[in-house]
Amino acid sequence: MGQKINPLGFRLGTTQRHHSFWFAQPKNYSVGLQEDEKIRNCIKNYVQKNRRISSGFEGIARIGIKKRIDLIQVIIYIGFPNLLIEGQTRGIEELQMNVEKEFHSVNRRLNIAITRVEKPYGQPNILAEYIALQLKNRVSFRKAMKKAIELAEQTDTKGMQVQIAGRIDGKEIARVEWIREGRVPLQTIRAKIDHCSYTIRTIYGVLGIKIWIFVDEE
Repeated sequence: MGQKINPLGFRLGTTQRHHSFWFAQPKNYSVGLQEDEKIRNCIKNYVQKNRRISSGFEGIARIGIKKRIDLIQVIIYIGFPNLLIEGQTRGIEELQMNVEKEFHSVNRRLNIAITRVEKPYGQPNILAEYIALQLKNRVSFRKAMKKAIELAEQTDTKGMQVQIAGRIDGKEIARVEWIREGRVPLQTIRAKIDHCSYTIRTIYGVLGIKIWIFVDEE
């Protein structure tokens, strides 16, 4: 069997950068990691509760975290101007208060900034969310996968692969289905590949969505 490795971890230091940027002593590393996870979960939960009902879309591409001695800076990359619009300071302040409640830090301030992503459908997280929404609405999985690839092609990507695993269409035996368009060179380190894995809860059980997008080659 081929050994599967996360494409982002495989390319760190060449074409990919860490989503969290901080330094810690080995004994404090696990605490810092849990802090990051708490911050990300808190932001996602807040957006899910307060998003517009019509869209049903979070639209968060990724959440970057930078930590200093006295400051934690969180940058939220969003694809669509949902409730967390850049100009809407009230929403950001409310979110900041929510995260601070969850995250009891005495010595450090928390600063949340929002950045718009130019091509939202070039982001694997947003595409995975789109597919998840389609599957929840009982759309055929093949149709959802093909539509996601069409949306990604509009953003000048060089290739894309989508994989769905689990009890697809409510069948009793779980299976893996995938579709690929263009090139996706997973072995080439200089190829910049965006990847995400996304879990979706359906009435039949849990499905896993994985997306690889070949952005560019250096």
